[in-house]
Amino acid sequence: MENSIKKISSFRDFIYLYIDGFKNLTWGKPLWIIILLKLFIMFAILKVFFFPNFLNSRFDTNEEKSEYVSKELTKTHIY
Repeated sequence: MENSIKKISSFRDFIYLYIDGFKNLTWGKPLWIIILLKLFIMFAILKVFFFPNFLNSRFDTNEEKSEYVSKELTKTHIY
C-alpha cells in the first residue's frame, strides 16, 4: 500500500508546506499581516519602551560592563 502523503524530509520542505498552506487559505494574507504586525509590536515598540539598555546607561567601559555581568552571574542568591 503506497502512502499518498509526501514525507517532509527537511526544514525547507516544512517552510514550503507552511507557505503553501497560507497561500491556499482565503484568509491567508490578512493572517500574515496580523502576524507581521504583532512581531513588529513585540520587537520594535515594546523593546524601546520596556527594555532600556541597562548596561550602557550605568557603565562607561566594556571592562565595567563585563565585571558587573560576571558578578551577577556568579552571585549566590539565597531565598
